[in-house]
Amino acid sequence: MKTSAKTAPSPAAPQAEQTGFVFLAAAFAALGGLLFGYDTGVISGALIFIRTQFGLTTFQQELVVSVVLVGATVGALSGGRLADVFGRRFMLLITALIFVTGALVCAAAPSLNFLVIGRLIVGLGIGFSTSTVPIYISEVSPPQARGWQVSLFQLAITIGILAAYLVDYVFTQSGSWRWMLGIAVVPGAILGLGMIRMPESPRWLAEHGHSSQAREVLARIRGTENIESEWLEIQQTLARTDEQGRFSDLFGPSTRTALVIGVGLAIFQQVTGINTVIYYAPLIVQSAGIPSASGAILATAGIGLVNVLMTVVAMWLIDRMGRRPLLLIGIAGMIFSLAVLGFVFRVPTGSTLAWLAVITLMVYVASFAISLGPIFWLLIAEIYPLRIRGIAEGTAAGVNWTFNFLVSFTFLTLLETLGASWTFWLYAVLAVASWLFAYYLVPETKGRTLEEIEQSFRQSHAP
Repeated sequence: MKTSAKTAPSPAAPQAEQTGFVFLAAAFAALGGLLFGYDTGVISGALIFIRTQFGLTTFQQELVVSVVLVGATVGALSGGRLADVFGRRFMLLITALIFVTGALVCAAAPSLNFLVIGRLIVGLGIGFSTSTVPIYISEVSPPQARGWQVSLFQLAITIGILAAYLVDYVFTQSGSWRWMLGIAVVPGAILGLGMIRMPESPRWLAEHGHSSQAREVLARIRGTENIESEWLEIQQTLARTDEQGRFSDLFGPSTRTALVIGVGLAIFQQVTGINTVIYYAPLIVQSAGIPSASGAILATAGIGLVNVLMTVVAMWLIDRMGRRPLLLIGIAGMIFSLAVLGFVFRVPTGSTLAWLAVITLMVYVASFAISLGPIFWLLIAEIYPLRIRGIAEGTAAGVNWTFNFLVSFTFLTLLETLGASWTFWLYAVLAVASWLFAYYLVPETKGRTLEEIEQSFRQSHAP
């Protein structure tokens, strides 16, 4: 696979038109990512006040945080299949409704039980968004812009996380945790209202026998009637199969490698430690030698800002440099910064070393933001055949959330058992494994149509 991984895009690849309409559709869909990031990050600040109001035990606090991950896993595993059956646009409308409902239940929760139910609903929305948004954007975007447009999803996640930190800070003085959780209604409503006016994916329409409507939508989003080459590729791909994809098809000879790539990247995105930083950044910063809560929050917000800015850089580079170079460079940066972070925690703490830890965390997050962050979501929206794209993408997203849960719940235990240094060195070793995985298995998809990518996997396993 190493050789085929470097295959250049076909010179005959059609250069589809890019329109503002496509950008608008991608931007509205990416709001699902903003809600993902916001609802993931906001609980860190809200929990301080929720714990006091409801008198929560340690287990109950863990339940409030982790139930979102349970809902997200269920939503991701089921959302892909539902998107294949009912359509990408329909599932995004349902996702918006779920986000709004979950936010309202959380904000109005009179008891712990209602709060847990609200957080579970929010998690379901997050899972649906991760299994639907990247697919929708990839299927409406032209090949030469698909990388940065799908990466809008990851950018929106980082903006959501940063917004959550800032909202937490704003409402900290009043302790208004209900406002912290409830304000997610606003982007949820915008997502729903925006998707009402957006079209269904032309590839999904064509797959389900709505050929005339698919052609109309394709011409509309490309801004030209000259769509014959792209339409022909879609038709040729659909002609190779007459039936709806099944879960068992994921393990077929022509899709097995793509499944391994998607699931492998899902696992490595989490086991290299990113969500330990997202969820526990203030704790890490304080343990490094910055004791004040305000200083820790300020440093955490700085890390969140770096995440946003470097995701923008990744969006600019991803269709220029390609997926593989960014992935390999970024993971190498993660390995270096995790190794340094381990050494920082081996020496006595002090203000200088504390800020070195903060800078190293920023380098780590920046490296993630140009590699495993956006490229995982992009590739799982690109590499699977149309007939099983929803199932396969949902499976990869579900695995991602499962390992998110496992890593987040083992981090504090690892700190107590191994110490901070060995914990970060363990993540560094896993990052080395992820670099080797990417080098030998991950293909380059820059500038290639989804149909060309599908055909390349099919040909690599042809008898």
